[in-house]
Amino acid sequence: MLKLFKRILKSDKLPLLFTGVCTSLLLVALYLLQPGILRFLDDKIYDQQLRRQHSAKTSGVPVIVDIDEKSLAAMGQWPWPRYRVALLLEKIHRAGALAVGLDMVLAEPDRTSPVLLKRQLKRDLRVNVDFTGLPKALEDHDVLLANELRGKPYVLGFFFSFSKAEADQQGRALDCGIKPAQVSVLAAPGAPVPERTLHSALSAVCPLPILADAASATGFFNATPDPDGILRRVALLINYHGKLYPSLALATLMQAAGDANLLLKLDALGAESLRFGGSAIPVDRAGQLLVNYRGGPGMFRYVSAVDILEGKADPALLNGKIVFIGTSAAGLRDLRATPFSAAYPGVEVHAAIVDNILTQDFIAIPGYAPALELAVAILAGIAITLLVCWARAVWIVVPLAGMALGLWEGTAYLLGHQRIYISPLYAYIILAANFALLTFLKFRREEKQRRFIQGAFAHYLAPAVIAQIYEAPESLSLRGEEKEITVMFADVRDFTGLSETLSPTQVTDLLHDYLTPMTKIITQDMGTLDKFIGDAIMAFWNAPVDVPGHQEKALGSAVRMLARLKTLNADFQKKFGCAIRIGIGLHCGLVRVGNMGSADLFDYTLIGDNVNLASRLEGLTKHYGQTLIISQAMREACGDAYAYMELDAVCVKGKSKPLAIHTAMSHAEAAERAEEIAGHEAALALYRAMRFEEAGQAFARLKDLTGNATLYGLYLERCRALAEHPPGKDWDGVCTHTSK
Repeated sequence: MLKLFKRILKSDKLPLLFTGVCTSLLLVALYLLQPGILRFLDDKIYDQQLRRQHSAKTSGVPVIVDIDEKSLAAMGQWPWPRYRVALLLEKIHRAGALAVGLDMVLAEPDRTSPVLLKRQLKRDLRVNVDFTGLPKALEDHDVLLANELRGKPYVLGFFFSFSKAEADQQGRALDCGIKPAQVSVLAAPGAPVPERTLHSALSAVCPLPILADAASATGFFNATPDPDGILRRVALLINYHGKLYPSLALATLMQAAGDANLLLKLDALGAESLRFGGSAIPVDRAGQLLVNYRGGPGMFRYVSAVDILEGKADPALLNGKIVFIGTSAAGLRDLRATPFSAAYPGVEVHAAIVDNILTQDFIAIPGYAPALELAVAILAGIAITLLVCWARAVWIVVPLAGMALGLWEGTAYLLGHQRIYISPLYAYIILAANFALLTFLKFRREEKQRRFIQGAFAHYLAPAVIAQIYEAPESLSLRGEEKEITVMFADVRDFTGLSETLSPTQVTDLLHDYLTPMTKIITQDMGTLDKFIGDAIMAFWNAPVDVPGHQEKALGSAVRMLARLKTLNADFQKKFGCAIRIGIGLHCGLVRVGNMGSADLFDYTLIGDNVNLASRLEGLTKHYGQTLIISQAMREACGDAYAYMELDAVCVKGKSKPLAIHTAMSHAEAAERAEEIAGHEAALALYRAMRFEEAGQAFARLKDLTGNATLYGLYLERCRALAEHPPGKDWDGVCTHTSK
């Protein structure tokens, strides 16, 4: 482990690793802040998982008596007279319902009551009206409904307000008949009081006092959606001036069970659970239940209110059921948005809550969820960091997709089988952030390395060659291959003697001023600089990438190098008091090119007889008094692009086959040297025809014409020797060189 740690510290991946760790820690801080946009995304992930993993199976106990469009068409618009509500309740109770919750607030007197109508007519029209034959019990519909409510398991709904303005308007009436729950509190050491952790209301819209006093229980039907408008959580208890009040669903269930006792368990962070009977209901820190919806609208039994009033409904549908009276009519606007539907009847939310409690099928976000989510996120961050740091790009995508899919399926499994929700959001964020950032940094670093390599190779390769390598890297072969290459050797004549007249600094400056423009010419013509051998240059064409017409480009470089040297020598004379003479040898042929050397140290270069031959041709420039010598293969490859003058047919050291050698020049230079070239060709023809005396005279004239004592002095000596000792008839005119 220690060795691994040391290797990591010494690795060039350490900056990436450090960045990945820091990014993960920053995103952990983001988790603690819980910004709204991320809560929104988390809720959307939860919705997707719930739609995938929900169970449509219900307990069958909750039933909804629906004031639907059919009922409104038959009985008139809402609100109905209270006697009709009382009649509806009486029929439901007689059918055997265990409890009935009214998802409505009956906050004002019934305007259809005869006693109220009589009072209003006298006040408004000064008319005294008597209702002859009307039973006394029907004179006040609110009294009638109160009599029906008294002593039976009915729960009236009411509404809490959390707005200070509404509270001031309503006067914050405390004694309005709503009934608090009997809640025992089991608080852990350091736990807050319920008033500080549960939602606290400022006012309430209460049922009419005569009705509230008569009812066995009351329950609020507040349902506050999340910021995105989706109702996912519903409060089961709300604090109102120091007392705890149950929701309509909870109060109705308590009436049905005949159990009025609740146990609220608190820990240091707030509410933990709410116990009722044998049920432990998981709630969040504010006492809210995460509703496990069974699906879209219609998952519970609906019975039309008008069918019950007209006796058309089967009483068995209500027997032993917990009934909620509400509406699905769009005009009454009691519709909510849930993870399953944008128009979900609010009354069905109460049914879903009761069903969750009865079936014990809760969705919980356990107290350890934040720690687990953070741990998973950090592990995901570490995993993707290590993957990006050490894996090749082609191997990153599959593990990354696997981790993302694993997080999604793991969340789905826990929700579907364990009924707990562990959010994968922050793990996804860390995965995405680390992958994007580290990939960018890795790409940037590789780009930097690429630019470094490009800068380094720019000293050896032409920019066009480098561009070709980047555009088509498959064309670059470093393994070693046999390939036709043009090879150049260029050497400074008598550099040792020259350096003796200069100081070491001047020698260095002279070489720099000479080699820099020469190298630039080579690379501009798509050549590759192999190496500097002291004052000599070795270069080649057609590797590491293909260079079409490489022989012509190489010969063009040689011609331009010689032309450039003339201008350089003018500067060298002024600066150093001397001039440079060079010899260039060019040959093309099949060689072995690639990485040569040991397993640890190697060089990209080439080897083969044709490389040696190019070196021999450079050496022959001194012997023939030429600045440039090329092989017959070069002349044939370059064709008419340049002008040529054949020098000799030779066998160089180490070779048995004769080789025609030439010097080359531009056509403009050839025009200037036309007399010399014509005379040279004629003299060479006489020489090869073994007419040595005539050839000698021709070479003598050329010597006087050109002043080239080396080349033409060489041929004069040969002609004299051969004239004195004529060769046999098998003489081929080939000169064999025994030295390099």
